[in-house]
Amino acid sequence: QVQLVESGGGLVQPGGSLRLSCATSGSYFSIDSMGWYRQAPGKQRELVATISSRGSTNYADSVKGRFTISRDNAKNTVYLQMNSLKPDDTAVYYCNALYRRTQFELPSDSWGQGTRVTVSS
Repeated sequence: QVQLVESGGGLVQPGGSLRLSCATSGSYFSIDSMGWYRQAPGKQRELVATISSRGSTNYADSVKGRFTISRDNAKNTVYLQMNSLKPDDTAVYYCNALYRRTQFELPSDSWGQGTRVTVSS
């Protein structure tokens, strides 16, 4: 199973930047894709960005041009660079991995514990 540990959240002023990291550990055959999701108070969890094992990326419209997801396969770590942050970006950010325990199994989901991002002056 894959364990995910996020870091890098915190308090930042509007217009500022933060970089989130998600480190993976555990035993698995492969990680097909990784991503970041967020959940604001009183709202459902929503997709922020995903990146495949080949580096293909996908972003929510609300973060396009401001956020960049990247992946270091050697370190099994995924990053989210967040620039031009807005108060609406305030949320708990969760890392997600779609992985296979063996080459014969269908992908499974793993989630981190979340890291809080607060954008406020």
